[in-house]
Amino acid sequence: MIQRAPYLQLLDAATGAQRQLALAHRGYSQAGHENSMAAFAAAVELGYGFVETDVNTTADGVLMAFHDDVLDRVTDGTGRIADYTREELRSIRIGGMEPIPTLEEILVRWPELRLNVDVKDEAAAVLLAELMHQHQACERVLVASFSDRRRLKTLRTLRRLRKERGLNSQGAVASSPGYWVMAAVVLLGRLGLARMIARMARIQCVQVPLTYKGMRVVTAGFVRRCHRAGLQVHVWTINDSSCMNELLDIGVDGILTDRADILAGVMRERGNWPQAT
Repeated sequence: MIQRAPYLQLLDAATGAQRQLALAHRGYSQAGHENSMAAFAAAVELGYGFVETDVNTTADGVLMAFHDDVLDRVTDGTGRIADYTREELRSIRIGGMEPIPTLEEILVRWPELRLNVDVKDEAAAVLLAELMHQHQACERVLVASFSDRRRLKTLRTLRRLRKERGLNSQGAVASSPGYWVMAAVVLLGRLGLARMIARMARIQCVQVPLTYKGMRVVTAGFVRRCHRAGLQVHVWTINDSSCMNELLDIGVDGILTDRADILAGVMRERGNWPQAT
């Protein structure tokens, strides 16, 4: 049996039933200030208890909450984050306005907020595990990456750190697969092999696009197969209310969105808001 990670549990107070999750993708900023403290604050203010972010590592080994490996697209800086120290990044602004936060700053600012963290580089894998361990954040971080090697490196490092402190009895750490494991779940799930893949890959949920190369990935059948395997299904990145409702109706367990305002409204209409804990 796949152990359900505490991160994934959001229970209805009256019935005890699992609630469908809303995740603010890189926080919420219609001005384009993604992954900024202001964007995360805006999501929390809307009632979000779950946000998605990314981590890249500086030259001096600090995890920054930033999606790209280069600064050019969303900041007034240029070049690779890996070539800057944390101190050098302090003067660079997202959209010319917002500083780039560290992951630690987010963990400390909102101690109840659950973070879906996409590990973007090799150094970040170990650093994320160390930060989760340091801040006792294992139950409020989901480890994700397009690279299963990086994801598993984080989990192995975290397991070692917990073992050193005699914490093996703690609950499972939430994890979603990279490209190849996800492809195996999609393709081999029809053969009833999804549970075996999930157990071997140490995942508790799958986070997938609605379509891939023009083919529909998330169908009612796919959701049923994942549920039989003990896996939650989270879909990214959905910004249209009708599509959100369609997915929630077929039983997806979570939706990631850039339009946190729209998803909050959909969830409110369904009696599933707020989700801040």
